[in-house]
Amino acid sequence: MAETPEANSERPNLAGSALLAPDLEAWFVREVLPLEPALVQFLHHNWRNTSDIEDLLQDVYVRICESAHRELPATTKPFVFATARHMLIDRVRRAHIVPIEAVADLDAIGVALDEPGPDRNVIARDELRQLQGALDRLSPRCREAVVLRRIECLSRREIAARMGIAEDTVSEYLANGMLALADMLYGVPPDPRSKT
Repeated sequence: MAETPEANSERPNLAGSALLAPDLEAWFVREVLPLEPALVQFLHHNWRNTSDIEDLLQDVYVRICESAHRELPATTKPFVFATARHMLIDRVRRAHIVPIEAVADLDAIGVALDEPGPDRNVIARDELRQLQGALDRLSPRCREAVVLRRIECLSRREIAARMGIAEDTVSEYLANGMLALADMLYGVPPDPRSKT
C-alpha cells in the first residue's frame, strides 16, 4: 500500500523508510543543505580541478536524493560524505588516467588501487612463466646481457664491464636476445640457423 503525503506527515520520518517528494525535499533542506560548506571544503580538498566542484556537488546531491527516495539513511552526515567520496572514486575510475593535479590525496578519499583480479593474476603468472622459459632457452651469455639490461637496468657500458666484453658485443647479445625472445613469445618460429 502506497503512503499518502498526509499519512507520512502524521509521523516523523524514520531512517530506513522511503520518502515521498515533499518529505524528501524537507529532509534535504533540513539535513543535507546545512552540510554544504563542509561538503564543498571536502571536495576542494580532494579534487584539484576546482572548475569541477559545482558539477561534483550537484552530482552528489542527485545521488543523495535518489538514494534517500528509496530509503532514508540512518545518519545523514556520514551518508553525505560517503556519497561524495564514492562520487570522486567514480570520477577517477572513469578517467582511466589519473593526472597528479586532478586528485590531491588518493589515500584521503580511500580510492582502492586497481588490484588485478584473479583472472589477471593467472594470466600474468602464465606470461611470466613463458618469459622465464624463453629466457632459459637463450644462450647463457645472451641471457645474462638481456637480464642485466632489461631487468637490472644497467647501461651497455656497465654490462660490458661486468661481463668482461666489448660494448659492441653487448649490443650484439642484446639485439640477438631480444629478437629471439620476441620470436619465442609472439609465435614467430626462430630461424634454426641463427645463434643466440
